[in-house]
Amino acid sequence: MSVIEVSKLTKYYGKSRGIVDVSFNEEQGEIFGFIGPNGAGKSTTIRLLLSLIHPTSGSAKIFGKDVTTHGPEIRRDIGYLPSEVFYYEGMKVIDLLKYSASFFDGDCTQRMRELSEYMELEMNRRISDLSYGNKKKVGIVQGLLHSPKLLFLDEPTAGLDPLMQRKFFDLIRKENARGVTVFFSSHILGEVQRLCNRVGIIREGKIVEISDIRALQKNNYKKVCVTAKELKPADVKMAGVTNVQTDNGTVSFFFKGDINAVVKKIGGMKLEDVTIEEPTLEEIFMHYYE
Repeated sequence: MSVIEVSKLTKYYGKSRGIVDVSFNEEQGEIFGFIGPNGAGKSTTIRLLLSLIHPTSGSAKIFGKDVTTHGPEIRRDIGYLPSEVFYYEGMKVIDLLKYSASFFDGDCTQRMRELSEYMELEMNRRISDLSYGNKKKVGIVQGLLHSPKLLFLDEPTAGLDPLMQRKFFDLIRKENARGVTVFFSSHILGEVQRLCNRVGIIREGKIVEISDIRALQKNNYKKVCVTAKELKPADVKMAGVTNVQTDNGTVSFFFKGDINAVVKKIGGMKLEDVTIEEPTLEEIFMHYYE
């Protein structure tokens, strides 16, 4: 069952482009990665899905309901961690979290305590005394305290130290294991690669690829590095070769197609070294942007 259904979703801010004709589905229990550089349209997409802003055209459904007409009802079962967190500076952490919990049905006290302990959050400190990373931890607890069915994470690890990032990822995996669907937006590709089942790549407001992460790596391209005497980029030119680069006598490139053709091409060279490997998600991502 699709938890999120997006069809030709478009948002213009006056004449400025937000997103254009964005379409994708996210299935129940999935961790979906949404990647692109700053300004590509990631946060705009999330804000449209949360009905914080309204689309210029197109539509989106969450839990089978239109996000614009059923926004308040849908948001009861959604957790959201924005890329930037802003709070009432004079409040204590405990008071802010209690205030947040008051918007939802049920008693969140036990859950709030467990999450705060896990994230090593000091409940009696004032918001104004917290570092950016600790404010982000408040946002994480706030987004999860009502046990949402769907979790939106927008650049969630900014400000967290590496140890806390690892704890955060473990927490998200545990939430996912108990059935929570996660929409994970980031420009840090390693995070997406570690956490997500599928990934959507957004470029200048448009989706350029939606794929299973393993399929994106394995079925799309091989990265080939060849070291040979007097080797020039032109020597590896053939159908399926892209992104040719030279570095200190080594020519590297992406190849899409029958790998036997590459082996045949380089077989006649006097090789010093050759490697054929899966490109990282980051390398694939950069390929889409070049």
